[in-house]
Amino acid sequence: MDLERIKNFPVSFFAVTMGLTGGLIVSQKMEGILGIPSVLSLVMMIVSIFAFFLITILYFIKVVLFRDVVRKELVHPVKMHFFPTFSVSLLLLSVATVDIQPVFSELLWYTGAGTHIAFTFYTLTTWIQHTHFEPYHVNPSWFIPILGNLVVPVAGVVYAPSIVNWFFFSAGLLFWILLFGVIFNRLIFHNPLPEKLMPTLFILIAPPAVAFIAYVKITGSIGNFGMFLYSLSIFMFLLVCAQWRLMFRIRFYLSWWAYSFPLAALDLASVLFLHKTGQSIAMILSVSFFFILTLVLLLLSVLTIRNIAAGKICIDE
Repeated sequence: MDLERIKNFPVSFFAVTMGLTGGLIVSQKMEGILGIPSVLSLVMMIVSIFAFFLITILYFIKVVLFRDVVRKELVHPVKMHFFPTFSVSLLLLSVATVDIQPVFSELLWYTGAGTHIAFTFYTLTTWIQHTHFEPYHVNPSWFIPILGNLVVPVAGVVYAPSIVNWFFFSAGLLFWILLFGVIFNRLIFHNPLPEKLMPTLFILIAPPAVAFIAYVKITGSIGNFGMFLYSLSIFMFLLVCAQWRLMFRIRFYLSWWAYSFPLAALDLASVLFLHKTGQSIAMILSVSFFFILTLVLLLLSVLTIRNIAAGKICIDE
């Protein structure tokens, strides 16, 4: 990769590792349900870890060689919200390795949780002290810094006291609710999202789905609030699917990876709901979302590799 492409290497590439690692965790859970050979999750593990380290190395090179460009991205009203995809990727890898490499998983969790809370406070401080935000800058990618706080307790129940997990869960839940109103205000009363950001509508699915998983992990039961969160994630999925005409007419961008992690989160929520309730509808949803996610990941992987080879990614925007 030449220096010009390194210079234009987007931090949003970590959304790829979020999607792949989400798919990895889903494949681990579905092996027992569908009797899938463990080779699938093994391959996904190798691909996810390789992709994460490759993207991390490439972006680190960019940080070293093009610090001014990275500084501009850190204050960019859209791009800055993709930096936490790095810490969320660490947290997801921690979840994926918690049973097979607990020491490695714990290291990933502490690194990811610490990094993410730093990104969270940086983002919130930037919002509060803003000097350059406009309503048209708001889009669902703004959920990412908040979403990671809901991911922390998923593996955090193994490594941290309950107060720590409640701390992250409470912060994530509160600011998801607040930000949800801001984003819907933007969607309803301002210009439509740019074509490139249209796939980020799928991110609307992730917060209630991840919040459901975290809540059940922390409390050990679903309860009425858990039912509310899971039902809301299904509603968000149907709402986003109702926008299919908008989705089908846009050309490929790296932002298409926004389709992957929310689907993985919804499938994981469905699997957890199945384990807790044993309801047949949960089995149907789990299997259905798994096959949809598998097709989406295959499509995204092929399109991404094809566009990288054609020089259509890592270009000046």
